[in-house]
Amino acid sequence: MPPDFHQRLGPAFVLEKFVNHRTLANTLMLSFIGLGLYAIPKLQKETFPNFDSSEIQVVMTYRGASAEDVEQGICLPIEDALDGIQNIKKVTCTAQEGAASIVVEIEEGADVTTALNDIETEVEAISEFPAGAEDLIVTELNRTDSVMTITVSGPMDEDSLKDFCERFKQQLKRLPGVSLVEIQGFSDRQLRIELDADALRRLGLSAEVVAQAVRNQNLDVPLGTIESEHEDLLLRLVEQQQSPQDIENIVIHGVTGRSEVRIGDIGKVVDSFADAEQMAWIDGERAGIIQVNKTRSQDTTKIAEVVREFVQKERQRHPQLRIAITSDNSELIMERLTLLAKNAWQGVVLVFLVMWLFFNLRLSFWVVMSLPVSFMGAFFVLPLIGQTLNMMSSVAILMATGILMDDGIVIAENIARHVSMGKNSMRAAVDGVKEVAGGVISSFLTTCCVLCPFFVLEGHIGKVLRLIPMVLLTTLIVSLVEAFLILPAHLGHSMKHVGTDSPRGIRHKIDNAVDWIRESVFGRVIDWAIQWRYLTIGLTIATFIASLAMVAGGLVNFIPFPNLEGDTVEARILMPQGTPLTKTAEIVRQINEATARTNSRFPDQPDGATLVQSVMSKFNENSDAGESGPHVATVSIRMLQPDERNTTTAEFIRAMREEVGKVPNAISVTIAEATRGPAGRAVEVLFKSDDLESAQSAAFETQQWMSQFAGVYNFNIDLRPGKQEIRLHLKPDAVALGLNVQAMASQLSAAFQGAKISDIQAGVDQYEINVQLAPDSRDTLESFLDFQFILAGGTQVPLESVADLETTYGWSKISRVDGWRTVTLIADTDTDVVNTSNLMREFRAELVPELVSKHSDLMVTLGGEAERSSETGNSMASLFLMGLFGVYAILSFQFESWLEPLIVMAAIPMSLMGMIFGHMGMGMDISMPSLIGFVSLAGIVVNDSILLVQFLKKERSEGKPSYESARNASRLRFRAIMLTSMTTMVGLLPLTLERSTQAQVLIPTAVSIVFGLFASTILVLIVVPCLYVVLCDFKWINSDDHEPHPAS
Repeated sequence: MPPDFHQRLGPAFVLEKFVNHRTLANTLMLSFIGLGLYAIPKLQKETFPNFDSSEIQVVMTYRGASAEDVEQGICLPIEDALDGIQNIKKVTCTAQEGAASIVVEIEEGADVTTALNDIETEVEAISEFPAGAEDLIVTELNRTDSVMTITVSGPMDEDSLKDFCERFKQQLKRLPGVSLVEIQGFSDRQLRIELDADALRRLGLSAEVVAQAVRNQNLDVPLGTIESEHEDLLLRLVEQQQSPQDIENIVIHGVTGRSEVRIGDIGKVVDSFADAEQMAWIDGERAGIIQVNKTRSQDTTKIAEVVREFVQKERQRHPQLRIAITSDNSELIMERLTLLAKNAWQGVVLVFLVMWLFFNLRLSFWVVMSLPVSFMGAFFVLPLIGQTLNMMSSVAILMATGILMDDGIVIAENIARHVSMGKNSMRAAVDGVKEVAGGVISSFLTTCCVLCPFFVLEGHIGKVLRLIPMVLLTTLIVSLVEAFLILPAHLGHSMKHVGTDSPRGIRHKIDNAVDWIRESVFGRVIDWAIQWRYLTIGLTIATFIASLAMVAGGLVNFIPFPNLEGDTVEARILMPQGTPLTKTAEIVRQINEATARTNSRFPDQPDGATLVQSVMSKFNENSDAGESGPHVATVSIRMLQPDERNTTTAEFIRAMREEVGKVPNAISVTIAEATRGPAGRAVEVLFKSDDLESAQSAAFETQQWMSQFAGVYNFNIDLRPGKQEIRLHLKPDAVALGLNVQAMASQLSAAFQGAKISDIQAGVDQYEINVQLAPDSRDTLESFLDFQFILAGGTQVPLESVADLETTYGWSKISRVDGWRTVTLIADTDTDVVNTSNLMREFRAELVPELVSKHSDLMVTLGGEAERSSETGNSMASLFLMGLFGVYAILSFQFESWLEPLIVMAAIPMSLMGMIFGHMGMGMDISMPSLIGFVSLAGIVVNDSILLVQFLKKERSEGKPSYESARNASRLRFRAIMLTSMTTMVGLLPLTLERSTQAQVLIPTAVSIVFGLFASTILVLIVVPCLYVVLCDFKWINSDDHEPHPAS
């Protein structure tokens, strides 16, 4: 091994090899570009980032049971079973009529599969579930996103419409990439044997006996195998009646006094849908809804493309039908990504123009070329780290448009300086890089220290935002490789013919202008500031305190997440339990009419388009209520795309609420946007107490208190009265007659709830055969009181003679959170009128103490925006402090000083001032994306400060006094600092000034960087020299004992 082996493989050798080799740098550059071009078509595109599920759901049915029975019989045993399982963060249980749902949230970072297995084992081991509880399912709540909603309507009956939708679904699932398709607007088909109560009474039959008779003659069962010498034969008995006529001909044997009784003699068979409330309308017409979804690994845009093409063909094949795409999320995604791409290329052009002002054309070109090369490298790396092309990753790349230029500018400027010294361009490229390599790497490491901790940002909002620093750092790493290996080679070759002559023409005029600003304008300011350094520092501190006071005083408000304009508004209808479908349908018609009136209030849309594109009504659905049944419905109003209309969603909602007005007998009619962002519900307050009535009272008091604030609306309290319940208690005389509790329950259940006979598969459709009394024999209280029990000898006794009746009222739903009975109040806010964060802060300070003192055993906690922003905010604060410590450690190592790193880091609070004043000037609220922009900036603003302090120390090492060193250093670094800052600011300027509604979630990040960098750039050049001189005044660093300087 040669003695210089390690040296020949060191960084200097690699650098020289790339600079002097004719093709190596270009090969690496083309590799980055080629890999990026290869990756872009394969990149998954979506609105927000994907993240792994951390929730497990347990569901169980308990037919006919009340919410209290479900709570006692299912929720409490499951909660007890979950107590011993590790890594459980939160347990939410919902008990409602006939079913229980338990959602278990797992601690972040824990293995969800292990938790799923542990929960499944513990729950399946429970032995005290009630006898009627069944269908236990434990599953991971995997996220599925909506891709497209298709509606089908036209001149056909309900059965034909469903059959067409089923065929449509099967054809969609054969398309490449399409796997998740569901049909909405129909319930399961059912063959229902409706029995006449009078006929049963005459023949001494019960619904239970009829059900068993049908089961005995409607079988499809295996009988075994014949194993002969030549072959094996399977035996099977198949005797299934699948048509209403066949079932009506089934004979019931053993009826006293009758030789033959058929089903048709005591009732009729109806082929219909199980639940009438499972239906949908589109623009007032009966419709079927086909929902196309995707898993987290699928691409929305690719699925939408093939589905759109298929829908177009089906329209041509079935011109008599109205097949419409009423929602297409791929359009929103592409619109937002196109917007970001437009801002990116505008930023690149502006950066190039700024570079051209300070450098020659070739040098500017190759420095700016680092942007697309770095972007292509980042596009290739994105799928490797499990990320997608979405709004957050796109804004990170957009942020990099300006930030990436810093290293390239420092290196290019130094190479140009070495060329101007008369060196060969190749030698200048190597020497120029070597001279600044330490500072560039140090700057990169400080940026890493701030960004890396945010890879583990906690909370729902944190999961969305953590992608920004992750992608930004990935892009910076690629750009660092480009700056050290590719850029020097290109500059070395392109500057071969650049001489040492002084610049002429426009270049000379620009340089003179910059010199004049530096000496005559900035120079005088810095001289004055250093002379009056204590006043300068005092004014800076006062301004910093004032900026914080603006936030604390509400002059600049905070919101967890900016509003993202959508295209769908929903009216969610909740009627009292027991409301018939006809009354709910009448309310839906009123909402449809109010929608038409609201639409007429906004006629002046671009190109003469109609604001409301479609109105879809779905019954048996209300996402706010968490209930199902004929008493709930949702009307979805799809409008023009946000950038295709001149009406905001908030304006439409306000007008819609005026048109709808007060709806008689409705518990609530909530009019709100269809989807919510990562921050969750604007207002969500949880009242926890074992006394539900006490918790409900506290919720009503809170609603009354919040109602006094304008802009707070759509109140909904989840504890509501359930259906009236009639409880039966067996009389002592009933036992003597031979009637026990089990026999009573079986006969009543078969008659009123229905008894399942069997499931029948007909093509892709599966339906069940069910037996119960006909509607006119079971849908009134009188028919129930007139019910006759069949005793062992065929004797009949009326219900009232063997049972006592008790009427009670229960709750429609009971919620439990972490073992506490919980009542939840939710509401929406109009952010143009009220600031939610200020509202909740006032609520905690004023009303919560009063509620807790008034209601014993009451705990009040916040959910929604307040909970999620607090979780992410606390995590962000601790991670930021961790990052600052890392920056301090690197700087103290570099400067070998305890105090000089603090001078460098003074740039960070200066950028915070700029961020706050920038938001105020732009009329914007500070949000979580704003803070992510600030912390990303914090790792960058110290770079200029580092170089300035380095020059200060260099001046001091030459024996100059601190005052003169400060003056000289600020002037020497003025051009470089202004250039690096200007390129970053102009790179993000198009996004900062963007007026599109689709960019509102991204603009706060750009505002933080642009205004924060602007303030820190000016103040770094002025305040940092003042701080250095002050520390010298106190002889804490490099004191000036040998020469006095002007004192303040």
